[in-house]
Amino acid sequence: MGTHEVAFLHRQLQERKQRLEEAIALAPLRAGLGGLLQQVDAALDRMTNGTFGLCEKCHDSIERDRLLADPLVCYCLTHLSKPQLDALQRDLDLAAQVQRNLLPPTGLRAGSWQTNFHYAPYGPVSGDYCDLIPADEELFFVFGDVSGKGVAASMLMTQLHALFRSLAHMSLPLDQVVILANRVFCESALAGQYATLICGQARSTGAVEIYNAGHLPAIVLQRSGITKIESTGLPLGMFDKISLSGMKLHLDPGDLLFLFTDGFSEAQHADEEYGVDRIVNLLGQHHGQSSAEIIATCLHDLESFIDIPPFDDVTLLAIQRTT
Repeated sequence: MGTHEVAFLHRQLQERKQRLEEAIALAPLRAGLGGLLQQVDAALDRMTNGTFGLCEKCHDSIERDRLLADPLVCYCLTHLSKPQLDALQRDLDLAAQVQRNLLPPTGLRAGSWQTNFHYAPYGPVSGDYCDLIPADEELFFVFGDVSGKGVAASMLMTQLHALFRSLAHMSLPLDQVVILANRVFCESALAGQYATLICGQARSTGAVEIYNAGHLPAIVLQRSGITKIESTGLPLGMFDKISLSGMKLHLDPGDLLFLFTDGFSEAQHADEEYGVDRIVNLLGQHHGQSSAEIIATCLHDLESFIDIPPFDDVTLLAIQRTT
């Protein structure tokens, strides 16, 4: 674990210690507070003597995501007791349910815009981010991928979800929405944590505005051909101030916008990667399919390509203008 992360957790523990001491002073007999304060003090002691993050049983490193989620843990997964493992599994199941509840409805429609998505986390929780916010006959969409895996990545994904949900209803220019989200995200993300992101607005007229902040290309499938909307800026969370340029285009009925995370494009067959070019070629062969059919076609082709299951979260989103 990096020094910045340890410093962040140290501040968290000191703040938790202060609040516990204040609570004990107000209610000294309240059950559990004294024991929790002892756990916080023990974690701070481990930071002082250099054993923080090491399992007290085998002295190997404790899983980074677990430490970021709970700096009080002192055993690696291998040496957790049965009740502890059961409690951890319950927490993961609950986190997975919360995260799935944040996903948009399947087959969401906003005016002439029809959407479909596929969401398959590699583990119980995911750092992939997909949200669709309809407003009258228009559609605000955000799609991305938080660095890392596990609980820490899913927590940041949840924060992004709340940020963009709040900003989407403020009638701000789209570039300002992304800039403000980045500023808030930078204040809470640890050093080295970031999120690649595509943010867009689809109007009732067929006009679409898109900003790509460090993400894989968005693919526009039109009767006239295929366009890739490449990244024009750094991912969110890397610097307080970012500069982005957007792209504006017009989609006619039948045209489609396709977004994906790297769990799809980096899927493997032997030493070969699935790749963006294969995605572009596949979509080019199926112009005219519905958004649901495009998702199904991509998943079928992925299944026929891979020789081992994907080792990352796989999320796909198709947004199509129907009339």
